[in-house]
Amino acid sequence: METFRNIEDFTEDKKEEFYKNVGMNVSRIRKKHKLSQLKLSQLIGHKSTSLLSGAEIYYNKQHFSLEHLAIISYVLNEDIEEFFK
Repeated sequence: METFRNIEDFTEDKKEEFYKNVGMNVSRIRKKHKLSQLKLSQLIGHKSTSLLSGAEIYYNKQHFSLEHLAIISYVLNEDIEEFFK
């Protein structure tokens, strides 16, 4: 039998933990490719590191969108699911 969870259990803390985990994984994968935040930012079409640096550490609740993750996975030739491990 299927088990369903209550949406109320997905608290702000759990959401923040999720975004922080994704950010840490982007950072880990970026470093695996020996790329600076600036170089990866340029590869994904940004002129500064503000998105990358903020979202990697969830600064001021800044986080990656699915579009950001899709582009990063494409330019780094990584499976997108790597960001969610």
